Amino acid sequence: MEVLNPQDAQCILEAALMCAEQPMTVREMRQLFDDTMSADSVLALLADLSARWDGRGVELRQVASGWRFQARAEVQVHLGRLNPEKPPKYSRATLETLAIVAYKQPVTRGDIEDIRGVTVSSNIIKQLEDRGWIEVIGHRDGPGRPGLFATTRRFLDDLGLASLNQLPTLDGLPVSQALLPGLDEPEAKNDESADEAGPTDQACFDETLTQAESAPHEDAALQSPDTEPNTEFPAP
Repeated sequence: MEVLNPQDAQCILEAALMCAEQPMTVREMRQLFDDTMSADSVLALLADLSARWDGRGVELRQVASGWRFQARAEVQVHLGRLNPEKPPKYSRATLETLAIVAYKQPVTRGDIEDIRGVTVSSNIIKQLEDRGWIEVIGHRDGPGRPGLFATTRRFLDDLGLASLNQLPTLDGLPVSQALLPGLDEPEAKNDESADEAGPTDQACFDETLTQAESAPHEDAALQSPDTEPNTEFPAP
């Protein structure tokens, strides 16, 4: 294969990323050059390409599944006016369940119920699974071998994060208060009644996560977009 100069290689990489329907891994990007380019060289091209797009309405961003071009957060509100469909909304109970899985994973349904102090509706678990945000990664040894839930790469991709290390700290606040500031209605006795109390826009959860200060996370899963998540977790 003909050796490309850095400018031509960057143009090829840019075109591939702009046309890709899903985030691209470094491994996939190396295939563009018939594996004649090292991973470090590809990363160097990505760094230069990211700098070229700095300050524009679109940015090159690394997420859990790889690299992609995406609209910057500050222009999202304007782009949303082009889409008449309202984004899905989730109840406080759903967001609390998702947050517990994200920060305490891997957890069983019983663990979630112990933390929240209420029964977790099967509909909530199914909703989060159908959305592609949580999945069963194993089973805990014990009576009934309950499933262990963890977040997915799709969850991180949707929040624009590359790894769980980028989840914000909760600064000692209760999950609902940290993720849903100003939401102070009384806790429902079960999740069915909590869902009826009124949905909360997913943007609230998204905005809090993406704008909060990042901090280290103990979980090693989903650390690199080129490796599979580690599904071997000790029981909490």
